[in-house]
This record gives sequence, C-alpha cells and structure tokens, in this order.
Amino acid sequence: MTALVWDQVGERLYETGVDRGVLYIPDDTGVYDEGFAWNGLTTVTESPSGAESNAQYADNIKYLNLLSAEDFGGTIEAFTYPDEFGQCDGTVDAKPGVQIGQQGRKVFGLSYRTRVGNDIDGTDHGYKLHLLYGLQAAPSEKAYATINDSPEAITFSWEVSSTPVPVTGYKPTALLVVDSTVVDPAALSDLEDLLYGTGGAPGTEPKLPTPDEVIALVGP
Repeated sequence: MTALVWDQVGERLYETGVDRGVLYIPDDTGVYDEGFAWNGLTTVTESPSGAESNAQYADNIKYLNLLSAEDFGGTIEAFTYPDEFGQCDGTVDAKPGVQIGQQGRKVFGLSYRTRVGNDIDGTDHGYKLHLLYGLQAAPSEKAYATINDSPEAITFSWEVSSTPVPVTGYKPTALLVVDSTVVDPAALSDLEDLLYGTGGAPGTEPKLPTPDEVIALVGP
C-alpha cells in the first residue's frame, strides 16, 4: 500500500490569468473559419448550470436520484472588443462609423488561455487552452462615467449562453480544455497554428476546429 502525501515539491499547482483571447465567427455552415484577436480581455467566468438533483421515491424510500441536463454559460469582461464582435452584440454598420443597435445577434466561438503554475516554475509551468463553442451574447449594460482625479477605463461585460456542439462518443458540449502539461508539444503546436493562424506564405487563417478535430489532433 502507498500512503498519501500532500504538497510535495513540484505538485503545488494553481491556475491564474487570462490572455490570448480569440473571437471566431462561423460561416453559413457553422464552421468557425474566421478568427480575430480579442485585445483587452480581463475576465472570462465559466458558469455551468443544471445537473440539479431530482429525487425519485418508491417503496417508501429514496429509490434513485436523477440529474437534470447540464448547460454552459458565462461572462466575458474586457476593456475593448474586436470590431467583428458587433454582429454578435446586436449592432450593424449602417455606414462606416455609424452603428445601429438592437439588431440580430450572431453565434460565435471563443478561445483563451489560462496559466498553470507550481511552486518551482511559477506561472511558466504550463497553460490551458479553453475552447468555447456555440456562444450567444445577451444585451449588456454599459456605464459611462465622468473623468475625475481617479480615472478608470470602462469595462464592458457580456452574459453568454451556449448551444452544445456534437462530439463523437460523448454528449454534446460547448467547452473543451487542452492542458499543455499533458498534451504532446508537437500536437499542441499544431493546434495553436490552427487557432492563431500562421504567417508567411502560404500561411493559414485562424480557425476554431471542432471538438472531434481537436481530439484527433492531440491524441492517438
């Protein structure tokens, strides 16, 4: 038998930060084949819901426990957002520099990175790539305040809901997480080339691969 040991050197792991945000716009067939850098991303809050207990009784006892379907939602906060996000936030350009609000809201995808740290390497230990599918942003409040002696930049915030996409052999999902400390580095590099695009000639445009494509790419 092996005794449990806590807090060994190199195993004191934690997650922190958010960066490398990318907005993906799907085409008419639902393929996320356009990616745009999301500067100023400050917070992404993942808020799954559902999976609520529904007790069933028989023979005067608690016979079984059923769980409701699980849903994924969250909140995105940022100092700014890509121009292309306007179509996901209910605005369209009537003319260059003139936007009309309260229009239709397009579905979008999102990827971002969080850092994985430990007691030896700090935040350079690794990172996780979060890939989100089928997102839709709800109308959000924008509070504009006067400039004073303690100026602060406006933070935009959006509540998002999701529609899961298919995954072969699993239930549909709106979220994939890829851990750089586990995945083969070469496969991870190929995935990042897809997510962020490659420069030079011929180069590739950034895209959000499907869950099946991600799973096939990073593992045997």
